[in-house]
Amino acid sequence: MWPYHINLLAITKLFRWHMLITWLLVIAENVLLALIPLFIGLSIDDLLTGDTDSLQLLAVVLCSITVVSVARRLYDTRVYGHIRVELAREINVRLSRLPVSIRNARLEMSRELVDFLEEDLPPLFTSCIQIIAAIVILFGFSQSLAVSAGVSTSLMLIIYSLFHQRFIRLNSTLNEQKEKQIRILHNRNPHQLLAHLKRLCQREIQLSDSEAILYGVLFLVQFGFIITNLWLAASLPDISPGRIFSIISYSWEYVEAAIMLPIALQTLSRLHEITTRINCIQLTPANQ
Repeated sequence: MWPYHINLLAITKLFRWHMLITWLLVIAENVLLALIPLFIGLSIDDLLTGDTDSLQLLAVVLCSITVVSVARRLYDTRVYGHIRVELAREINVRLSRLPVSIRNARLEMSRELVDFLEEDLPPLFTSCIQIIAAIVILFGFSQSLAVSAGVSTSLMLIIYSLFHQRFIRLNSTLNEQKEKQIRILHNRNPHQLLAHLKRLCQREIQLSDSEAILYGVLFLVQFGFIITNLWLAASLPDISPGRIFSIISYSWEYVEAAIMLPIALQTLSRLHEITTRINCIQLTPANQ
């Protein structure tokens, strides 16, 4: 039974057992992935002394990742396909009194909720696991390496907060324009259609430009983090080639994981606007 208000939490609760299985597979996959740089570093040091035990463990981890990854993707395709069908059917019933143009646009938008659960949430799980693993392992090498990671993440979140309201506003204007498309096509007015397409293009360019500027600044912060940790790693006493490799690998993994946080926040900003829209069963002034 669908709840009154449809959002990500409602979908998750309604299909909680299906979601639990895929989340467990995601966690297992990412825990194994987080171990790879550590085992590579251990294998380098062991191979230099003629020992192959760590290399054998690395091979087991890699094979396990392959099995879990394939199983998860086979399962996800079927589960999320079923959720998309059920969600679209429910929204179509709720919005049955709205014009076809708006219903069509909101049905397409609703797919983004399931797309997030299928395509964006697993990488977000990956990011959280990699961030925790990287901080713990970097702290094991040196406290300063972990502090450097924490500072870079704090700077990223502060920078994203400056863009948050702009993303919400741009996504709102983009979705409003999309809802007019079928009505404009029905009018069969080429000049009106051209104006509509130009407005869509303009909204998308504004959104893309904002994302590009944001991620450019965030990458500069993370590149500074990599340079700092490379310098700190080289300064550690009795450092070995394998340990340096592990430090740099986990630092880079931390960068890749940390960048996912503002990406996820930006996606959630868009989905918040979409859920507000699909739960509205009346025409707004912009659509009248």
